[in-house]
Amino acid sequence: MTPINENGFPYRAQVLERTFAILDLLGESTEDMSLSDMHKKSNLNKSTFYRLLRTLERYRYAEKDPGTKKYRLGARFLELGARTVARYEFVTVGRPYLEKLSRETGETAHLGILSDGKVVSIAVVDGRHALRMSVTVGGRSPVHCSALGKVILALRPEREVDLILRKNGLKARTRHTITRRSELKSELAQIRTRGFAIDEEELEEGLKCVAAPVQNYSGRVVAAVSIAGPAFRLTKKRVSTLTPYVAQIAADFSRSLGYQPGTASTNGHGLLRR
Repeated sequence: MTPINENGFPYRAQVLERTFAILDLLGESTEDMSLSDMHKKSNLNKSTFYRLLRTLERYRYAEKDPGTKKYRLGARFLELGARTVARYEFVTVGRPYLEKLSRETGETAHLGILSDGKVVSIAVVDGRHALRMSVTVGGRSPVHCSALGKVILALRPEREVDLILRKNGLKARTRHTITRRSELKSELAQIRTRGFAIDEEELEEGLKCVAAPVQNYSGRVVAAVSIAGPAFRLTKKRVSTLTPYVAQIAADFSRSLGYQPGTASTNGHGLLRR
C-alpha cells in the first residue's frame, strides 16, 4: 500500500527520485555525457543537481572521464551486477542439489547465505508432506538460532563472529534459543567438529532444521544447505538418519564449486567430518 502524506497525496521520496533520474540519464545515453547536457536534461536546479551528482561520484555510481570531463555510470554498477549474476548462477548450480535433498528426505530444502549479519534464503524446494515449513526466498533469519546461520558462523573467523553477535545480539526467539555467548561459542566448536548444525526449535517452536556448509575452491564457506520440518517428524532418531544426507549433498555441492577435502580454508577454521 502506498503511504499517504498529510495532504492526502501519495508520499514520494523526492531525493531518491531525482537521484534515479540522473542515473537514468547516464544509463540511457549511448555515450558519455557532459555536465551541461546532464544538467539541462535533468530539469533540476543547479545546486540540487551538483549535490546529487557529487554524491553519486563519491559512492562510485557515477564517474568522470579525466580526459574529456564527461560522465558515465560508475564502476559500482559493474561490481553489483557481477555479484547479482554470481548469485543467480549460484542458485542455478545449487537447485539440483536442493531438489535431490528434498526428494531423498521428504522435507523442505533450503539454500542460505550470510548477508549483513543475517541468513538470507536464496532458494527453497518444498517437501512432499502437506505439513511443511513455508519459507519465502529473500527471507532473513538470525544467525544464532538457525541451523543455516550456526553452520556458517562456525567456519567464519572469530573476529567476524564477534562483530556479528555484537551487532545483532542473541535475542531469544523461543525458550530453546541460545542467548549466552559462551554457550553459542561452545556450540559452534562442536559444529566445526561434526560438520553440521541442528536447530532444536531455537528459531520457532515446533520447527527443527539440520544444515551443512557449502565450501568453494578455497575452502571458504559461501553458503549452507538445510532441511526443515516439524519437530514431531524430525525426531532425534530421524535427524540422526537424515543428517548424513544433508552432509553428503552439501559435500557434493561443494565439490561442484571446486572444493577438495583437505583444502586449506581462508577463514582460519578447518572442518572435520565424522
